Amino acid sequence: MHKTIFVVDDNDTNLSVAKEVLKEQYRVMTLPSAAKMFALMEKVKPDLILLDIEMPEIDGFEALHQLKGNAAQADIPVIFLTSMTDSEVEVRGFQMGVIDFITKPFSAPVLQNRIKTHLNIDELIRERTTKLQQRTEQLQRLQNGIVFVLADMVESRDQGTGGHVERTTTYIKLLVDAMIARRVYTDALREMDLESFVSSARLHDVGKISISDTILNKPGKLTDEEFEIMKTHAAEGERIISQIVSRTEDVEFLRNAKLFAGYHHERWDGRGYPYGVRRMDIPVQGRIMAIADVYDALISERPYKKPFTHEEAVQIIMENTEKQFDPLINDVFYDVRDQFKAVKMI
Repeated sequence: MHKTIFVVDDNDTNLSVAKEVLKEQYRVMTLPSAAKMFALMEKVKPDLILLDIEMPEIDGFEALHQLKGNAAQADIPVIFLTSMTDSEVEVRGFQMGVIDFITKPFSAPVLQNRIKTHLNIDELIRERTTKLQQRTEQLQRLQNGIVFVLADMVESRDQGTGGHVERTTTYIKLLVDAMIARRVYTDALREMDLESFVSSARLHDVGKISISDTILNKPGKLTDEEFEIMKTHAAEGERIISQIVSRTEDVEFLRNAKLFAGYHHERWDGRGYPYGVRRMDIPVQGRIMAIADVYDALISERPYKKPFTHEEAVQIIMENTEKQFDPLINDVFYDVRDQFKAVKMI
């Protein structure tokens, strides 16, 4: 199937010559103005555009600006047709995203070869981009699979926390989506891959892999000494993920996982562990996970306690605003508390 080329020029002779030169190899559509081009593009997307610079109403630069500003059209390669030889014009064109200039009057060989070269390059770029996207998706699935298995291994040892990882991950997503909607800590969240951010929360308890079964599954309340050992799981989780980073690379997913693991037991008032940091010195990962983790612990049955109701859990968390929890995130939690309850019922 022939590729489609738009030739946009207000000179009928230029349109006729271009069509005659290209019609054997391409599907050529000639247009006398940029306005006509945009109207046709509502029905047809070209593979390449030959665009005259000097046109009335909408000139080539303005047309190019509109093309690059439209996500559906920005990837179409554009070649400027011009009789201008000013170097400033070329610099401006390349800065705006044009791929080449063809000087008018153009010869048939120059026009054919330039178009063939750029279409081949564009096709190669698209093929490699597709392969890169497929490879990225494959690696993402592999990463998610490893995370699921590792989190499940840890959770399967802790007999009292069935479903904790998936529930807290869901709570994290609810909180993050609501925080963004309410513009709470958006500066910290804006630059993150939110899907990766949420997924990395699954590793927040990975440090429990170093805690003995005797303590992890004790059918009763821990002694003070046992609790001190249990508390080491936060720093141990951070250490385990740091080891992974040292053997791979410092990717965003692992950075987030490390902060979820190391800081989810810190408190707003500085009385948490393992570091005893307070307020904004606690990474946002730790401040978000603190609420999700405590809520799930409260509503879940343990060998040493009965589950609290949803309403009781919400009340306890709100009473600990500015003590254990970040007040801004707590307000968001209160707004979406009914959604937390729905997760609990699953």
